[in-house]
Amino acid sequence: MGTAERMSNGQLRQPFVEIMDCTLRDGEQTSGVSFLPHEKLMIARYLLSEVNVDRIEVASARVSDGEKDAVKMICRYAESVDKLDRVEVLGFVDGCRSIDWIRDCGCQVVNLLAKGSFKHCQQQLEKTPQEHIEDIMQCVEYANMHGMDVNLYLEDWSNGMSDSVEYVYEMMDILTKTNIKRFMLPDTLGIMNPLQCIEFMRKMMKRYPDKHFDFHAHNDYDLAVSNSLAAVLCGCKGLHVTVNGLGERCGNAPLASVQVILKDHFNARTNIREDKLNDISRLVEGYSGIAIAPNVPIVGENVFTQVAGVHADGDNKDNLYCNKLVPERFGRKREYALGKNSGKANIAKNLQELGLELTPEQTKKVTERITELGDRKELVTQEDLPYIVSDVLKHSVPEDKVRLLSYMVCTSYGLKPLASIKVEINGQEYAADSTGDGQYDAFVKALRKIYKYNLNRTFPVLANYTVSIPPGGRTDALVQTIITWNNNGKVIRTRGLDADQTEAAIKATFKMLNMFEDEM
Repeated sequence: MGTAERMSNGQLRQPFVEIMDCTLRDGEQTSGVSFLPHEKLMIARYLLSEVNVDRIEVASARVSDGEKDAVKMICRYAESVDKLDRVEVLGFVDGCRSIDWIRDCGCQVVNLLAKGSFKHCQQQLEKTPQEHIEDIMQCVEYANMHGMDVNLYLEDWSNGMSDSVEYVYEMMDILTKTNIKRFMLPDTLGIMNPLQCIEFMRKMMKRYPDKHFDFHAHNDYDLAVSNSLAAVLCGCKGLHVTVNGLGERCGNAPLASVQVILKDHFNARTNIREDKLNDISRLVEGYSGIAIAPNVPIVGENVFTQVAGVHADGDNKDNLYCNKLVPERFGRKREYALGKNSGKANIAKNLQELGLELTPEQTKKVTERITELGDRKELVTQEDLPYIVSDVLKHSVPEDKVRLLSYMVCTSYGLKPLASIKVEINGQEYAADSTGDGQYDAFVKALRKIYKYNLNRTFPVLANYTVSIPPGGRTDALVQTIITWNNNGKVIRTRGLDADQTEAAIKATFKMLNMFEDEM
């Protein structure tokens, strides 16, 4: 990695890497993404003041009036907090019109886009290298004359190093003699692998050892992070990133991933506040409309969720399944998923989190219930857990004297719902069919037939019926049904919990029947 500094105590200080966030410029080139001016301001404020990136590139010059308004707002804010020198705008070699546009916005730093490959210079600009260099120098001198700093992009630099390295050197040999502050080297088409990045970056560092180089990666081969780290290993002093890896085509190097690998694997220093990475990720997710996959490192919804019960058990035994990426580092916390793979350890962790204490036998019953639900529901949330505990433990009976063997309920447009059931009562099987005003009504009427005609007994009267969804649920949330029953003056309430509303009501019904049967 780059040259380390020696501290006063003689120890080596690990090299510092400057981070520039391009979310508001390159990130906005993501298909379907367009930030409103106030959204750009909110993102810029958070990046500068909370995440503490070193620089932000906030727009491309001369795009629109709305873009100009956004840049003006950001520059006013940055100036008010003494961070205006950290705001940058992409400008073009266009006779200094971009520089005037950027200056009119109140911005002091222009990132000038020049051609880093002979092919782009010759075929896109239809100019000789000498002509292009003269145009660049005119813009640099004009910007400097107005007190502006200039950084220079060498667009398509990776292809330039591969196909026309002499062109790159010709450009650099002249432009390094100007007041250009940083030379920014993009892998514009995302074509490099880390070995090529190391080769090309070393050539640049060897030929121009005193210059500040940034590397700007694209992710077409899913190598943006790897290439960024390869560049740093060769002495590159700055990296360009975007929040959530937004960017044209396959995007850019994600801020969160670059940060943690720099720190954990290379001991590099940055100014990034890691506990703000999740917040900025969610902010950009909301404004961009581009959802983060749940398994994206650092910021994905599931990355700090243990599913397998053996992992929770290992965490109980000296954090055997933890690494340096502890969730608290990023302002998050570890969770233990509840489902068919949970096991007792996962459930015990969640019960502990909620302050619930159960006996081993009770925990076993709750585990069995969650496993059953997990076979039918993708995820049982921690918010569901107290309701599951109540469902399992309240009104429990030592033996089911009334059991549901099978049932079918159906509904059709214009016809009454139909239920067909088979039950076992005290070891004897019975079956019945009925229609009703709803699926559950049809089910209960079929039960009433069995109690009336087969058992010659009265069926308890349904006095009240309520349905609720435990907090934190989603479209596949658990449904809690609480039913009040009256049987010859005795009133009881039973509850059922399930992902299906009818099934929840049926569970509550059979709890009631077993309670009354147990008293017979």
